[in-house]
Amino acid sequence: MGDIASPAASPRRPRRPPDAIVRLVIRAILHLIGDQPLAVELDSMPNAADTTLVCRNVRTVDGKRPVFIDHIESTFVFPYNQIRFVEIPGEGERGDAQPPPIAEAEPEDLEIDEDFLRRIREA
Repeated sequence: MGDIASPAASPRRPRRPPDAIVRLVIRAILHLIGDQPLAVELDSMPNAADTTLVCRNVRTVDGKRPVFIDHIESTFVFPYNQIRFVEIPGEGERGDAQPPPIAEAEPEDLEIDEDFLRRIREA
């Protein structure tokens, strides 16, 4: 038998087939008029000349399939006249970093409105 290297012993990684496409997506929150927001994936950034928004992987913000969708793997087209706005989180808001903590107000920064307190006591 000849010296045939096993695939596990081969130093090279297998190459992707030439027709393989790696798709980068933009995650966004779609706020529809009169409905709850939806989490979607966009293939490209929205353009001012567009009349519709094409997206995939539509789900509610808590990750569930919306009741009006039959096949979650479909591509969806939403007309802009049904969209209030599209929220596209920035780099720091995508879960990569924790938001800065909210500073608590110091007691010396608070002013007490004596007139307001008097009205409460009298009520």
